[in-house]
Amino acid sequence: MSGQLYLWIKTFHLVMVMAWMVSLFYLPRILVHVVEAKAEGQGVDRLFIMARKLFMFGNVMMVLGFATGLWIAISMKFFSGQGWLHAKLLLVVLFIGYNHMTFGFVKKAEKGTLKWSSKGLRWFNEIPLVALIIVTYLVIAKPF
Repeated sequence: MSGQLYLWIKTFHLVMVMAWMVSLFYLPRILVHVVEAKAEGQGVDRLFIMARKLFMFGNVMMVLGFATGLWIAISMKFFSGQGWLHAKLLLVVLFIGYNHMTFGFVKKAEKGTLKWSSKGLRWFNEIPLVALIIVTYLVIAKPF
């Protein structure tokens, strides 16, 4: 892969991952607002519309980020002897699970069966930040 193409793909990868992270950070926050609004007797229909649109946006960004990251890894032969990349990919899989688990919470909230408190959801919302710090360290330091 030429140096210029690599830089463009890497740029695209980073932007797509940042956009996906935005959705991972904000989707649980929407749930916090849903729980608090319901407790106050306020309407939440608009929040559910936002949650569904954000989930779809995040999924598109996730697929594009994953595809460009895979392209980089394959073209740079990163899969041989790159323990940091394997650890990063494990965390990416966990991010995907978190993403879908959160949307499952949205569906439960729509049905009125979500049992989480707003405080619990706030703590749940911190998981992707901690994981992102670890992923960022792995990418920058390449410790193993």
